[in-house]
Amino acid sequence: MKKLGILALVLTMVIAGAGMAASAPIKLGIINNPPSESGYREANVRDFETVFTAANGYDARTFYSITNDEQLNAARQFVTEGVDYLLISAAETTGWDGVLRSAQEAGIKVFLFDRMIDVDQSLFEAAVVSDMRKQGEIAVELLKGLGLAEYNIIHIQGAMGSDAQIGRTNPLNEAVGANANWKLVTQQTATWDEATAKQIVESVINAGDKFNIVYAENDGMAAGAVAALGEAGISHGVDGDVIIIGFDCNTWALEELLKGNWNFNIQCSPFQAGSIDNMIKNGVTQKIVISDEKGFDARTITQADVDQYGI
Repeated sequence: MKKLGILALVLTMVIAGAGMAASAPIKLGIINNPPSESGYREANVRDFETVFTAANGYDARTFYSITNDEQLNAARQFVTEGVDYLLISAAETTGWDGVLRSAQEAGIKVFLFDRMIDVDQSLFEAAVVSDMRKQGEIAVELLKGLGLAEYNIIHIQGAMGSDAQIGRTNPLNEAVGANANWKLVTQQTATWDEATAKQIVESVINAGDKFNIVYAENDGMAAGAVAALGEAGISHGVDGDVIIIGFDCNTWALEELLKGNWNFNIQCSPFQAGSIDNMIKNGVTQKIVISDEKGFDARTITQADVDQYGI
């Protein structure tokens, strides 16, 4: 009888162990912008690929697009497939209500990352995001601190309708509206693309329009602008003729500040996956988590800053 009892105990443990081993992975549908969008996005995608792995208990599928309609269609498909969680970095802030309601009705929990969208907060579990408007405000304050007699600005925008574009654009528009010596020489979208940004600046140069600031809403577009200035023999950066401001704090961009070739860069953290992983496994304790971000000035940045904050 004792042997039978031991055998039964062993069988129970084996069955329990088999049940644990066969535990289904957590199914994720991730909606993101493509890594080719920017250096920031490449780091963001790498962060998610590192965290949401099979070894960490996930079955993660990702759809990449910079087009809102394509993202919405992919989200609907993930809902139909019955994922456990939907993680979204939206191309645009609007149009998401219906999809998120469908997800909620299906018992699918939604996390926003990187960017906010315009929906009722009851439609998502939590958001781990940047304060894009604050980033724009930091940029404008740094420009104001220069005390220039005139601000003649080439404004190169990101993908229109995205939270990043809106947040980085509005404070600049407000400053232009409130200050007679601030002027937008041109305001165009390059949709985060370096080559398009270069073309925008080339057009302004060829037209002979007066400018002394390039306000580019990501580092790649700032690099495109700088390339156009370089080809035209126009100096830029500290003690140059044109002030250069970028966003995202790519390591190479911060190195341009350190060399004095650019003037300002505004941080945008791409690291949200770890926080979402923790919320999925341990519960949500904070509805909206905003990354702590700062601006950097070429006159004060250090190598330690580049090493710590570069992405």
